[in-house]
Amino acid sequence: MTDIQLLPAVQAFLAREHGHFIDGQYQVDSLTPAFAVVDPSTALTVASVHEASAAEVESAVAGAAKAFKGSWAQTLPYVKGVLLNKLADLIEANGDELAQLETVCSGKSINLARGLEIAQSVVFLRYFAGWATKITGETMTPSLPSFAGEQYTAFTRREPVGVVAGIVPWNFSVMIGIWKIASALVTGCTVVIKPSEFTPLTLLRIAELAIEAGIPAGVFNVLNGRGSIGQQLIEHPLVRKVAFTGSVPTGLAVGRAAMAANLTRATLELGGKNAAAFLADANVDGAVAGIVQTAFVHQGQVCAAPERLYVHRSLVAELTEKLGKALGQLRIGNALDAETQFGPLANSVHFEKILGFFRRAHASNHVVCGGRAVERAGYFVEPTVVMANGADDPLLHEETFGPIVCVLPFDDEQQLVEWMNDSPYGLTASLWTNDLSKALRLIPQIEAGTVWVNMHTFLDPSVPFGGSKASGVGREFGSAFIEDYTELKSVMIRY
Repeated sequence: MTDIQLLPAVQAFLAREHGHFIDGQYQVDSLTPAFAVVDPSTALTVASVHEASAAEVESAVAGAAKAFKGSWAQTLPYVKGVLLNKLADLIEANGDELAQLETVCSGKSINLARGLEIAQSVVFLRYFAGWATKITGETMTPSLPSFAGEQYTAFTRREPVGVVAGIVPWNFSVMIGIWKIASALVTGCTVVIKPSEFTPLTLLRIAELAIEAGIPAGVFNVLNGRGSIGQQLIEHPLVRKVAFTGSVPTGLAVGRAAMAANLTRATLELGGKNAAAFLADANVDGAVAGIVQTAFVHQGQVCAAPERLYVHRSLVAELTEKLGKALGQLRIGNALDAETQFGPLANSVHFEKILGFFRRAHASNHVVCGGRAVERAGYFVEPTVVMANGADDPLLHEETFGPIVCVLPFDDEQQLVEWMNDSPYGLTASLWTNDLSKALRLIPQIEAGTVWVNMHTFLDPSVPFGGSKASGVGREFGSAFIEDYTELKSVMIRY
């Protein structure tokens, strides 16, 4: 074992009495109930966090509203970009501390926390910072008739919507949190973030770094608690936008609550039952390596990861044999072990959910590999491959959000497209083939917000990301995010 030792700064942070970051200050109401933060690798409590009170919710939103009209409104666009870049510098400088905090809370392997979550959060933050001076409107010439020599001109402005409530899931709390924080701040909004109760700590530390970077008090706030805290934010009259990432059922509830509150705008990045199709000419060894890398990263707890594998019948035997062998060789262990390749599930609730899927698979399907809990402390399971019993197999249609892929052979490509689209979800999909012409003909037929070719799961800040059908409303990244965080105001002038 090569378990890393927690940094003194991490140990000290865990030992604090935790609460919230409101209007530029760390705040704790020790009279409110507290919940435990559990290390998924050991199932031991490492910290406790107090729930936000109604007064603290009010204080956070009021502070954000004041900063929106005051200090942040008076900060020049160029300076906003500079401050976000300073925050990126501080996240990078404190990267190992933040990675350790995230690993202890989420069970994400320390290598993944360092090399993906924290490193890519810096990349995304710097990308968003570049938009600060590039949020523009348009000019146009109206076709109104002139009766006495008068003329007309018109233009549009992009204006920030106001206070944003960002509700963040437990699987990538830092990176998804940064997407929402940066989108809000670069467009001139302010933000109140509500992390998952399973991963509440890392964003608190980043909020402290934001003050150190020079971002004014009240611009970036963090409230901790369970779902009721998110509900209070959604219903608050000063919240003008909700940015939610999470499950489809919760997302539907969030969307309904936002509309009912005050027609509050909402972007919903929800789950998926993502399909990956391996055509007859696919390279099997490359496909196996790709599946291991993209379907089982962070133990499959990635909304964009492939769960449905449609494999040309001629490849099924070779692909499943090699995939089972590759997964069987993964080193399962503590997330703080630098040699671990497959860590624990993130929490006990999800652990029990995945065990339920295992029981169903063993009762009804052929399990190629895995399908069991690992006998050790913590929330460990085996990476699992299951053969579907047919196109209607429930394991092909229910999102597991875990290390389970379900394989179904296909014979012709029209059948393939129908099966790929036979889902209420439409987040991502992929095609694995060396026939570019065939891929380009299939892409328009696939109902998904993102389609990859010979890859899956990878995101880039310049490429918009979001779902179709039940997988969401709105887009992250690229320039697409600007529309969701700004109001378009039209101006017409007669002269």
